[in-house]
Amino acid sequence: MPMNFSVITILLFLSLGSFAGFLAGLLGIGGGIILVPLFIWAFTAAGFPPDLIVHAAFGTSLAVILPTSFSSTLGHRKKGNVEGRQVLYLAIGGILGAIIGASLAAGLSGDWLKALFGLMLIGVGLRMFLSRSYLPPERDDQVPIWQLGTVGLAGGAFSAFFGVGGGVIAVPLMVIFLRLPIHLAVGNSSALIVVSSFAGALSYVGHGWGFPGLPPFSLGYVNCFVAALVAPLTILAARLGVRVAVHVSHANLVKVFAMVLILVGARMTVMLFF
Repeated sequence: MPMNFSVITILLFLSLGSFAGFLAGLLGIGGGIILVPLFIWAFTAAGFPPDLIVHAAFGTSLAVILPTSFSSTLGHRKKGNVEGRQVLYLAIGGILGAIIGASLAAGLSGDWLKALFGLMLIGVGLRMFLSRSYLPPERDDQVPIWQLGTVGLAGGAFSAFFGVGGGVIAVPLMVIFLRLPIHLAVGNSSALIVVSSFAGALSYVGHGWGFPGLPPFSLGYVNCFVAALVAPLTILAARLGVRVAVHVSHANLVKVFAMVLILVGARMTVMLFF
């Protein structure tokens, strides 16, 4: 099947971007968790070469997450929930982690990446389904540099390896390990995602540069055309999702979505062996 960006394919990407953004805003989760499985499906439908579909989904997802997380960071910063010193050292660790994560992902086959992503979805889904709020005592001293760098490293590596924002791991680490207030953890995480997604996307550009059979408008494993289509709608739809969220039972929605993640993750993992 030849690669194509027909009108139907473009409408498919626009729809997926809107859907992913809406769910991200509605459920308060990173769009990458939703975008990667949708991109894998859409890139297959668009006729992308099978051996680069998963890598392209990861790289393009990070390119979409970049402007989305930047917009989120500005909002958190206006509310005083972004601390400059902490973000600096989180970012240093995040850049290193993103380079490591993207390099590891680039060395794996698409099938194994898909299976590992499926396992990650199962883990995230179980965490969302079984989660209980736990907020340890907040610290009253300055966070050591090595702790900030370690959390940034973990968040950046997770983000780049799986093509997602990384907040699903960065926020809990900041709350439990660094003992930061939850609002500050979320704000700092948004700023960390800006850095890690940028470094991760650049790494996917580099690792995919010159790959034979790249689709049109690709820079390595990042498809700029798809990213430019999806990113604006993702941002707008996320704001709509936030508005709708106040009128629905958030707890029930999270449980339902967690079950969907578990089922999708199980299917992606099982497909490796069948």
